[in-house]
Amino acid sequence: MVTIRSFTQGDAASLQQGLYPDLTLSDVSKLIDEWNTCAYRGRFFEMFAVLFDERIVGCVSLYERSEFIASAGVEVMKEERGKGAAAEALSWLTRYAAEKGYRILLDQVRKDNLASIRLHEKLGFQSDGTVYRNQRDHEVLLYLKPL
Repeated sequence: MVTIRSFTQGDAASLQQGLYPDLTLSDVSKLIDEWNTCAYRGRFFEMFAVLFDERIVGCVSLYERSEFIASAGVEVMKEERGKGAAAEALSWLTRYAAEKGYRILLDQVRKDNLASIRLHEKLGFQSDGTVYRNQRDHEVLLYLKPL
């Protein structure tokens, strides 16, 4: 069963090992501190730990784009993929965003990430199929879901 909670400093080593191996433990600790401010670039932002059997297997985030639109983000450690954690986390985030008053949830999905495309479509997200380039110069599709 998947559970969702805020990150604590005690999670730094697990995060570094599973998602951020190129960062120092100190850098990961700083990330956790930043996430727990609930702000990014002057807007509301929250990052949550995704746990499976009490182990961190990934993270899920919510970022305010406007009063009624929020971006979703979900990432699961490579060795934990395909077990349903991303689906449960994104389903939870959808409900959480609606509770916060957002009306639309959007997510960028790399156009070559077929598993993520299937997941978003299964959860009721829709895309018009237009390919965009994100800040990291990856080709992505935008998936939207009314809440």
